[in-house]
Amino acid sequence: MKASVGLRRDAVGLREVLFQSVTAMAPAAAVAASIPSGAAFAGGSLPLSVLIALVACLLTASCVAELARELPSAGSVATYAAQGLHPAVGFLVGWGYVFVETLVPPLLLLQLGFTTAGTLHQEWSSYPADLWWPWSLAGAAVITMTGYLGVRASARFGTVLGVFEVLVFLVFAGWLIGKAGADNTLSVFGTSHTADGYGGVSGVFAGSVYTVLAFAGFEAAAPLAEETRDPRRTMHRAVLGAALAIGLFYVVTTYAMTVYFGPDRFARFGASGAASWEGVARASFGLFWVLVFLAVVNSTIANANACANVSTRTAFALARARVLPRVLAALHPRHRSPVAGIAVQAVVAIGAVLGLGLAYDPVTAFLLLATVIVTVVIGVYIVVNLACAGYFLRRGRPVLRSVRHVVFPLLGIVAFVPALLTAAGLPVFDFVTELTAPVSYAGPVVGGWMAAGVVVLLVLVRRHPERISETARVHLDETLPAVLPQNGAVQR
Repeated sequence: MKASVGLRRDAVGLREVLFQSVTAMAPAAAVAASIPSGAAFAGGSLPLSVLIALVACLLTASCVAELARELPSAGSVATYAAQGLHPAVGFLVGWGYVFVETLVPPLLLLQLGFTTAGTLHQEWSSYPADLWWPWSLAGAAVITMTGYLGVRASARFGTVLGVFEVLVFLVFAGWLIGKAGADNTLSVFGTSHTADGYGGVSGVFAGSVYTVLAFAGFEAAAPLAEETRDPRRTMHRAVLGAALAIGLFYVVTTYAMTVYFGPDRFARFGASGAASWEGVARASFGLFWVLVFLAVVNSTIANANACANVSTRTAFALARARVLPRVLAALHPRHRSPVAGIAVQAVVAIGAVLGLGLAYDPVTAFLLLATVIVTVVIGVYIVVNLACAGYFLRRGRPVLRSVRHVVFPLLGIVAFVPALLTAAGLPVFDFVTELTAPVSYAGPVVGGWMAAGVVVLLVLVRRHPERISETARVHLDETLPAVLPQNGAVQR
């Protein structure tokens, strides 16, 4: 297995990479668990909060899409930061991004475990509610095998899972809207139904900050650039298409549940119990709740699979640049999958699931990992917005578009700063809850990892500065075949 062979070219197309981003956003799990957290503030105006979050995330998605078209690389956000700001910044972005994307699969496997065990216990009391870990291990085996078989198998697997979860919730949403009948109202897109104590715009804004976290993952198509047909065009369409399509999916599903459940009661809506998606399905729609449950379980596996692709491809790119251990660039001779990275991903997933899940409990472990992940990912989004502005300002005209390449990045940064403070538990706003142990350990964990990255960076700058410069390299451009157009000029 040699790193020089390279990832499999032209293995997937727009459909597969689109669903790479779609499943990385975990639409079913987000609708059922993440988005309802904003109801405590926005109440029945939560659909407006989701709409605001969609606009905010599209700003950053536009920046990622622009950079993905210009710089099709498995390094994705690391390459963007290296080109747009400085190679040292690119290294630190890659260092942090690989870390948290490696933690996403165990996060989702924990959710798979406690969701499945809890539901089975609710249906059959003889099933132990704390016997969650076999389901998590089974999920780990599935994503490891699909990753080993290569990007084509993994991406197609994600496409099937993504279509299923989206269709289930869209059908259910249509059913809810129909049942709501005369209670359908556009007032939920106003500020009249916010929760007590969070009146008007403040409640809607608070809800949108919590909701924006459900959009994380729209950039997950970018690390597949070197394995995608027509990557410049495909990456741009996949990133923007996923953010827009799933954003509208969030708006429709949240609207449907809000008008069915009742806007003025919606502040009590949550992720579990009678006032939840599964609770409503159980109470009102018979066995349809089984499909909702399966869609959420499906979403955890699909998300874990997509983020395993992200972590292993980004690690491959950094190992190829020799800023991470070279073994992570090793590829399977037939499937051309980064097998060493997949093995490391599996070990980390199983270790984190069992270590944290058994040391605390699976829900607490989930919250700890989620806080670590969201804090770093939102920081990465802020840096990528800066990189977009830096990259196009350096290139100047005629490629510079002031609105798309300067205004959008600045607005994207403004939109994500409140979400970053919220994820970190910094009580800058009155709706931010200060984190308690062990979830509060997330800050020191992130700080420790990034401090270690700075140490590694300083060592590399002193001993191997050329390796840091490699983080800005776009390998795909160097391997495209030369084309001789009619005017005789050789292009690539």
